[in-house]
Amino acid sequence: MDSPIQSYLRTLHTELAGLKDGKPFGGIPAMAGVDPDRFAICLATVDGYVYEVGDSGEEFTIQSISKPFTYGLALSDLGLEAVDRKVDVEPSGNAFNEISLAPGTGRPANAMINAGALTATSLIKGSGGKTGFRRIVEHYSAFAGRDLSVSERIYQSEARHGYRNRALAHLLRSFEIIEQEPDPVAEDYFRQCSVLVTCRDLSVMAATLANGGTNPLTGKQVLDLEVEERVLSVMATCGMYDDAGAWLSDVGMPAKSGVGGGLLAVLPGQLGLAVYSPPLNDHGSSVRGVEASRRISHDMGLHFVRAARTGRNAIRASYDIADAPSGIRRTDEAADVLRDNAHRARVIELNGDLLFAGTESMVREVSDLDESVELIILDMRRVDETAPVALDMLEQLRTSLAKAGRGLVLIDGEGALAQRFEEDGRALPSFATRTSAVEFAENQLIASYGDELCQPATVDVADSPALSPLAAEDAAALAALMEEHSYDDGDVIRRIRQRFGGVYFILSGSVVTTSPGPENSRVKLSTLSAGMTFGEMALGSADRQETTVRAHGTVRVKLLPAETISRLESENPRLAVELWKALTRDAYAHVDRYMRETAVRIRD
Repeated sequence: MDSPIQSYLRTLHTELAGLKDGKPFGGIPAMAGVDPDRFAICLATVDGYVYEVGDSGEEFTIQSISKPFTYGLALSDLGLEAVDRKVDVEPSGNAFNEISLAPGTGRPANAMINAGALTATSLIKGSGGKTGFRRIVEHYSAFAGRDLSVSERIYQSEARHGYRNRALAHLLRSFEIIEQEPDPVAEDYFRQCSVLVTCRDLSVMAATLANGGTNPLTGKQVLDLEVEERVLSVMATCGMYDDAGAWLSDVGMPAKSGVGGGLLAVLPGQLGLAVYSPPLNDHGSSVRGVEASRRISHDMGLHFVRAARTGRNAIRASYDIADAPSGIRRTDEAADVLRDNAHRARVIELNGDLLFAGTESMVREVSDLDESVELIILDMRRVDETAPVALDMLEQLRTSLAKAGRGLVLIDGEGALAQRFEEDGRALPSFATRTSAVEFAENQLIASYGDELCQPATVDVADSPALSPLAAEDAAALAALMEEHSYDDGDVIRRIRQRFGGVYFILSGSVVTTSPGPENSRVKLSTLSAGMTFGEMALGSADRQETTVRAHGTVRVKLLPAETISRLESENPRLAVELWKALTRDAYAHVDRYMRETAVRIRD
């Protein structure tokens, strides 16, 4: 099934493809011929899943998006204090290629502008037989999770026309901010800007920053957390140059753009976003990239103020309903149907906060389920906070499932989430307990895959499963000894701690058995329907009823009273023995199922 997130990105991509503002960067002649219609959006989660639409495999040069990664390598090599002596961390408020050096010291305002980036590049030294630039490329590759290369054509063009950057390098050398010959530094800077990446690469690089410096695809720790904190902080305040304030206010994610048309944004703990589209705005950022980021942030609630908590996987457990049966005693035919089809209904337990990342992991789990799963039960009882984006994504999920002929059900203990859906005019089937939700799912499966024998409306005593081993004349003789009773919805038929009163055979309707729960509550144990029996279990509990039995709707039963059974044992011992043998067989047929149900309820 197509993920709602993938569908959303595809729709957004189609809408923004019509945005024709801006022009590709003209300052590097080799980049002038780029196709302005190239456009891709990629979103990578911190567990390594990448959603991608458009030209996500198209290579382009990383340009200024290289700056935070080189800055991070310099911080890792030398430490924060040493790098701070060379590069400040203050927003410049100027365009990316402005001088922005501190009076007297010549220290660049930050590592995101060209002067600061040249300084950061100068701090990367060779090591282990590798040049400083080779270490830079390997560092980028560790972030991307694959080996990256350099566009020699773009590098040569930058080197021939990069007069301003060469001048900045010489100016920095005059202040001794750059301590070596400036021209080789400028050459390395031109090369690092010419590293080829794809939009998918950038999203993984961003997700690595979001994931505490660990690449979610390879598991490699690329940056320490202290360094990552500094890099993301400077990206947040300086990454979008003289548009940084408006960006942080509107989009709310640390970000970096490049004149090659790429843009990446990071939501710590949750995801990395990347967009590729060459036409740029007046700030040197991709027009479609800025608008796509703004839309995604607003639509998915990704502003750092809204999505401040770590986005862990929200899924606590996932299992089909065979592992958590409702507790209803079914006919043999219905039990067979459920045994063969229980895999068609699945329970997914959620916990924590349903912000974007948590909801995304759940949506992906559901989208990846086998098509044979027809009904998904989301257990929301351990969810703390549900963001508006989660409601929207659940609605999209429900719609996608419905189109495929599948259903979505909520377990919502307090009913607050179900009420929010209902208020918005998009009610979902909702239940307070897992037992009731699973009972609903079982009934759906029985109705779809069973026949009239699975859920009969009326069952005569002689046809009940409990008496099926008896000869017809014995069953008829027992039926003749029984009393018929009727009960209305909610009537108590048997109360806990009552003495054994006989064996009840349900002719029509159903009853619910409960036991005392915490704080004067009642815990539902089972639902019994036509053809089933109750009351006999008291004989195994010192002749005392251990549950309360109530009518669920109108119920008709036949009762074989305790006094009648006692009389039968003395007057017709053979028939009494046949009765108890039949009831014992029926009881043992349900023991294994009952114990599994009890274990599930204890776990819950």
